[in-house]
Amino acid sequence: MKGFFALFLREMLIIRKRFFKMILSFSVSPLLYMVAFGLGLGRRLEMENVQYMVFLVPGLVAMSSMGQSFAISSEINISRFYWKIFEEFQAAPVSNLAIALGETLSGMVRGVMAATVIIMLAMVFGVRIHLSLYFWMSVLVNTFIFSALAVNTAMLVRTHADQAMLSNFVITPMAFLCGTFFSLQSLPGWAYFVVQALPLTHTSGIIRAAALGNAVPWNHFFIALGFGIVFFVSSVYMVKRVEA
Repeated sequence: MKGFFALFLREMLIIRKRFFKMILSFSVSPLLYMVAFGLGLGRRLEMENVQYMVFLVPGLVAMSSMGQSFAISSEINISRFYWKIFEEFQAAPVSNLAIALGETLSGMVRGVMAATVIIMLAMVFGVRIHLSLYFWMSVLVNTFIFSALAVNTAMLVRTHADQAMLSNFVITPMAFLCGTFFSLQSLPGWAYFVVQALPLTHTSGIIRAAALGNAVPWNHFFIALGFGIVFFVSSVYMVKRVEA
């Protein structure tokens, strides 16, 4: 697995070089949501028997860690279409598993960074959540799902523009429909069952349960983990398919 370590180290060096710019970029959207929804509405509304600002923060953790984990797809596409670095990975004696694992883990690091930024912003706004082991396990599962999905889509598309289109059709709807901003109990019956088929529904649920100190919904945890495993196995196949 030396190839995996080399690939993962490359991505970590890129993150180190861009660290402060990335932290600032991770902060912009969550900060706007907290100001607009949290301060504007959160002190006067409750959702699922908690102050809306407290309800909102775990949803932002789920949404932002999803988005930043999935963003590794753009980095892969830059390597593929512009710098041709990805072709060098495939020409080197590095297994498809090592390539998929290295890219997936680097996406997970980005997702965890994004989650940490939101937690720090929440503290500034006076919101305290339970940072238990189960909370971080839930965040890791969320980042695993969408990093693996990012590798799949990066191997599937043929242009950088196609990747942006996929993000609009896949990531954006999940960001707003999977319980990040509102309780799913308010959805009509048919819509509730539709969103249950989306992975962010399950991860936002387990992240919020952990953050609020509620009982662990293990069924949602294992469903989410199943999504991640399926996406990761598929990503190994997709890397092989591109190589062929």
